[in-house]
Amino acid sequence: MVNRHIVGAHYGLKDWLAQRVTAIYMALFTLVFAVRLSCLPELDALAWQGLFASPFTRFFGFIFALSLFYHAWVGVRDIWMDYVKPPGVRLALHLITLLLLIGYAGWAVHILWRP
Repeated sequence: MVNRHIVGAHYGLKDWLAQRVTAIYMALFTLVFAVRLSCLPELDALAWQGLFASPFTRFFGFIFALSLFYHAWVGVRDIWMDYVKPPGVRLALHLITLLLLIGYAGWAVHILWRP
């Protein structure tokens, strides 16, 4: 009889592709944001408010945050699966990581769309 190890893997190509797509989006957004930031006359609070007053900036900024959180989830989840062997500890770390990232996503919404 073969003893199977619980690893929770088999994500493969989907997660590999998600890592690359989110990384490309975050890199492009960072470049565009840096150019827009360099075009500001001053870097004060009013300039930042004006920069994020556009619904497009808010929307693409939120997509950036979601990409960042998903990218982090895939990476950290793989670290937990590779290096944490006890299934109970690994599950607890997965849940903590997931709850933190969901909380950070809610915080990003609050920051981007608060009045």
